Amino acid sequence: MSSAHSAEVTVHPTAVVEPGAELEPGVSVGPFCVVGRDVRLGAGTRLIAHATVLGPTELGPDTLIFPYATLGAAPQDRTFRGEPTRLVAGPGCVFREQVTVHRGTTKGTGITRLGARCLLMAGAHVAHDCEIADDVVLTNLTTLGGHVIVQRGAVCGGQVAVAPYVRLGELCFVAGGARVEHDVPPFMIAQGDRARVRALNHVGITRASLPQASQDALKQAFKIIFGKQMPRTEGRKVAARELGHDPCVARLLAFLEQGSRPRVGP
Repeated sequence: MSSAHSAEVTVHPTAVVEPGAELEPGVSVGPFCVVGRDVRLGAGTRLIAHATVLGPTELGPDTLIFPYATLGAAPQDRTFRGEPTRLVAGPGCVFREQVTVHRGTTKGTGITRLGARCLLMAGAHVAHDCEIADDVVLTNLTTLGGHVIVQRGAVCGGQVAVAPYVRLGELCFVAGGARVEHDVPPFMIAQGDRARVRALNHVGITRASLPQASQDALKQAFKIIFGKQMPRTEGRKVAARELGHDPCVARLLAFLEQGSRPRVGP
């Protein structure tokens, strides 16, 4: 998307922009949209029609919001008492029809956060306190429970359901219809009810242009860690010894090590 924006802000006569909302240059608010107070729309942001953005919410430049999406509503959490929590999204995100993204809670960081260039397809839902990195794709009807962490470039297929506090690793792919109760490691494909690692995400790591040496190292690491030759705890040690010099394998091992520790908190 272009970084150059007209200084003109356009608001359709049927739209409602509440006092206290901040619209940067080039923002376009289409028919029957609602922009609440304490909302900041970054330069070049477009609300096509019938979209709702409630605050406190901050959307980065060049955000695109399709009809019937609702961003920044209060979290669906029984303990929420109206605290001034937030939704923050980076530049270039696309929110398709009927997407819902809720603000954070005081049980988390208080912020639901999305990185840059995320694509949330029709009907996707992001619950309170989720942390989503850059270039993430949530396909139609994907549902993220509260406090989910999604790392860079992860992709969820249609109708994926992710339980609260689960992590989806860098450049992983979660196949359509999966029910995810456990962390999905970086660079892997997970599938099933309940989802488990099935394969290395060859397509994802190729499209991401990982160095060929890292792709080869990840292939070997997958066989060692997730194969049937040895227990996974032993496989991680072998992979660290033989392949830990590769930065991608190192990130995979660090993710697995963190997941093996007891969780702290709710």
